[in-house]
Amino acid sequence: MRDDLVVLKDVCKRFGSQQVLKGISLVARRGETTVVIGGSGAGKTTLLRHIVALEKPTSGAVFIDGEDIVPMGERELNRIRKKFGMVYQYAALLDSITVLENVAFPLVEHTKLSRKEIDTRVHEKLRILGLDANVAKKFPSELSGGMRKRVGLARALMLEPPILVYDEPTSGLDPLTSRMVDDLIEEMRQRFGVTSVVISHDIASCFRIAHQAILLIRGEIVAQGTPDDLAHGAGEVASEFIRQSGVDVARLGRVAS
Repeated sequence: MRDDLVVLKDVCKRFGSQQVLKGISLVARRGETTVVIGGSGAGKTTLLRHIVALEKPTSGAVFIDGEDIVPMGERELNRIRKKFGMVYQYAALLDSITVLENVAFPLVEHTKLSRKEIDTRVHEKLRILGLDANVAKKFPSELSGGMRKRVGLARALMLEPPILVYDEPTSGLDPLTSRMVDDLIEEMRQRFGVTSVVISHDIASCFRIAHQAILLIRGEIVAQGTPDDLAHGAGEVASEFIRQSGVDVARLGRVAS
């Protein structure tokens, strides 16, 4: 279907004798936010690497925007990878270069734009994300945690990808900054029309932003549906996972529309 932007069908992954992913099937739909939640060792990072075409499954199929990527060679995979913008856990900015140079990096690497045009686009993205022109001259070490997240988002958006992938975006953040990040994820979805895939352990964030929530435990999907489905209709495993998080999901306000 045209709206099924990321599709995994019965994906299994083995490393030697260890099976890390066990028959994963999921669909991330265009224009929605899909959140994959799970604790440490659940297989979230391995799943993420399959979604963004950095890993090939031992068996199963992966379709990105209708294309089967499993048989592809490296050159074709590089074309597929440009469909993704990655937002890393700690922004993954290079501390030795300025914000402007960090954000410009994808354009320098993948386009033939002039330096003036690149700088113009960087400043525009920073402005859209609420950062003033002076920030471009600073180094990442001079930024607050929230500002680093925004700069990381600006860089991820520079090639205007249809899919934004967030790797533990609220990890290590205080509750106020976590809510700001949730707001940013939803703002990016609405403003740029991107499809968001979020890898997270954060139940509160999942309930605020997810259209679809997927619970991964020991390499298996044990529940999927809306956040309310996980809380009330997805079975005892999902209910217990939410209970152990200590989050009162009934009191959380939705961000995603």
